[in-house]
Amino acid sequence: MNMRAYLSEFTGTTILLATVIGSGIMGETLANGNAAIALLGNTIATGAILYVLITIFGPISGAHFNPTVTVAMLIAKKITAKDAIIFIILQILGAGLGVLIAHGMFELDIFQISSKLRQGASQGFSEIIATFGLILVIFGGLKLRTDAIPALVGFYITSAYWFTASTSFANPAVTLARSLSDTFAGINPSNIIMFISCQFIGMLVALILVKYIFSEKE
Repeated sequence: MNMRAYLSEFTGTTILLATVIGSGIMGETLANGNAAIALLGNTIATGAILYVLITIFGPISGAHFNPTVTVAMLIAKKITAKDAIIFIILQILGAGLGVLIAHGMFELDIFQISSKLRQGASQGFSEIIATFGLILVIFGGLKLRTDAIPALVGFYITSAYWFTASTSFANPAVTLARSLSDTFAGINPSNIIMFISCQFIGMLVALILVKYIFSEKE
């Protein structure tokens, strides 16, 4: 990988989190207490920006923007360990910067800690399912329709916002960054370990299934 790929991961993850947090703030502000409307605004913006970001950065870095995706690619031998480590560091840093940018755009306190609790077995199980589906979709796209990956991921996350109890974080960098925002899309730091652990469990289960579903062997 080269510097262009590293910069793409950093920039893409920054824009992604600015969108997730910013659209959550905007949605909640305009919804007048209607959580469904706020979530809908958050969902549409996130799905749309994923399509855009994967389209423009995919050919450069693979458009991971997500440590579980990067680790899955490492296990599948599609990326080196060195690049994986650099990607993950940049994803986390970019995600944090995106949160700060969103706060600045809406004239909120730049540095925050979320008080929004997302706890319980249903939340953890939802993250297993959300991440499992994301990895399955990505590897399925790589095997069958690489040109469709931006749409596949964008539509999957859009739907997963609504069919999971956790609203589908499915991303450790996103989880860490969202703990820094006491807004609609936030998560209390006490819930981070459960979320991230479940995300990696979902990723590993998906890789096992991917090996058999998309194998060329009968």
